[in-house]
Amino acid sequence: MNEILEIGNLKIGGGSFFFVGGPCVIESEEITFETAERIKEICKELEIPFIFKSSYLKDNRSSLDTYQGPGLEKGLEILKKIKEKLNIPILSDVHSVEEVNKAKEVLDVLQLPAFLSMQTSLTVALAKTKKTINIKKGQFLSPHSVKNIINKIERFGNKNIILTERGNFFGYNNLVVDMRSIKILKSFGYPVLIDAGHSVRMYGFPSSSPQGGEPEFIPLIARAGIAAGADGVFLETHPKPRHALCDASTQYPLSKLKDLLKFLKDLKEFINKNLNPDIF
Repeated sequence: MNEILEIGNLKIGGGSFFFVGGPCVIESEEITFETAERIKEICKELEIPFIFKSSYLKDNRSSLDTYQGPGLEKGLEILKKIKEKLNIPILSDVHSVEEVNKAKEVLDVLQLPAFLSMQTSLTVALAKTKKTINIKKGQFLSPHSVKNIINKIERFGNKNIILTERGNFFGYNNLVVDMRSIKILKSFGYPVLIDAGHSVRMYGFPSSSPQGGEPEFIPLIARAGIAAGADGVFLETHPKPRHALCDASTQYPLSKLKDLLKFLKDLKEFINKNLNPDIF
């Protein structure tokens, strides 16, 4: 059984379905609030624990011309307003040791970005906050390698950890999700998420172009991840994905989110009820 984590006013883990999502990056206060409010309404109706995610800064962009967000100061200010007005826990990426002290004052979950998942100095700084850390498994790492990251965090007495699977590089510009990874990550004793949006990213193309991702496969990846044993789904969502300033080709339409989450929660409950350890 996975650890049960207390995050804000939520308890996650222990086999119950939960959701992490929101716009990829803060585009404006209005869009961010609109999305957070709608997701909160959906998750309240469906009785799904919800952690809001949006990045104050996207620091792993391939081009200087790509929108990166409002930055640390302004972004945290907006996220703090959302946290306080909507009473929901907040997650965002933290990219450097220098960001940690300010980020920890606002964020309930500090995300170790996939491309930085091997950065020991950043991992240790996050661990020392004693706050929940979401480890995004690097696209270049095997699931077994994630245990080394966990060990770094646990060394500082922090067992508030979430693990997120988001696929592995398979040749050039392509990601493939090996569902065996879910079972391996689960064996480490922490809640596991399947990132169904970033898993369909097609690298080498701008995320705003039609070639930048294959969003039609998002529901498939989400269903497969839950069926494989993931505890929840990480999914960026936007009112108008094709007009999003970042990851326009891999964000899920906010208008379709309710139906997808309902199906995934029902699927998770079915798996839990009918789980046979001899065949799972």
